[in-house]
Amino acid sequence: MFYELNEILEEVDVNNIDDHKLTFGCISSEELLTYGKELGFDEDTINASQEANKLFRTGVDVHLEYTFAELKIVNSDNHEDYVSLFIKKNLLLIVDIVDEDNSTINAFMKAIKKYPSHKISNGRLIYCFIDSLLADANKISEEIRNILTDMEEDIVKGRVNEEFNIELLELKKRILKFYNFYAQIIDISETLEENDNEILDDDNIIYITNLYNKVTRLKDDMNTLNNIADHIQDAYATYLDQKMNNTMKIFTIITTIFFPLTIIVGWYGMNFQNMPELYWKFGYLYVTVLSIVVVLILVLIGKKKKWF
Repeated sequence: MFYELNEILEEVDVNNIDDHKLTFGCISSEELLTYGKELGFDEDTINASQEANKLFRTGVDVHLEYTFAELKIVNSDNHEDYVSLFIKKNLLLIVDIVDEDNSTINAFMKAIKKYPSHKISNGRLIYCFIDSLLADANKISEEIRNILTDMEEDIVKGRVNEEFNIELLELKKRILKFYNFYAQIIDISETLEENDNEILDDDNIIYITNLYNKVTRLKDDMNTLNNIADHIQDAYATYLDQKMNNTMKIFTIITTIFFPLTIIVGWYGMNFQNMPELYWKFGYLYVTVLSIVVVLILVLIGKKKKWF
């Protein structure tokens, strides 16, 4: 679909687009194959919009008449969409490459309806479109922060389950996805701010600058969350070490208490001919009582020394 700005924003057929009027469009990658060359885009950028780019960093190409960018969108449910942007002096075209939940088209429609017709411009629409994609960004950051706080509390209170490390790694992957998503938008914003091909006027560049500043804050927030996750991972490793040390301490205490019994067993197991207890009728009882007394004495010493 294409919308052309006359006195009001009107839907227009691609064959009737006026290059001198501001036009906005959102089409599929298949439609781009049909209309791309007619709209003045070269074959390389058209072909680049046919497949989802799995790389985490976006591609931004500046051409004489337009700027082309690829963007991998990460949604609040961790679902990923892919779009490409074609930005000309009087045209903003969004190519919907992968959009299973229609979130991209919804963001586009929300953007073109946000301002009155006489206030719509390329820069404003770019800002509104990407801002719509970031609608849940602060909520997502807060959600991740709360999860990390709960994880840290679980470590302190010793409530860590066997899946803790896997859950933490999955959360770090989620943080990295959003960090890279924001980094892509920053790349696009920087390129548009430079405005080498002069497709934006000064009044529009200010919206790109505002977008850059906003997403930079979001990216910094994700970087902070990643640092917190690293801290929790270190704390978890320390927790495991401490747990292992406690286990080893218990084994050491048990070994210390019962080690004298090993000596007694070895001593009386030699069976020397002149060993008096060997033929004494109370010899067995004597060794039994001796063993119990030795263990009790070591237990009392252990309690006094606060071994346990």
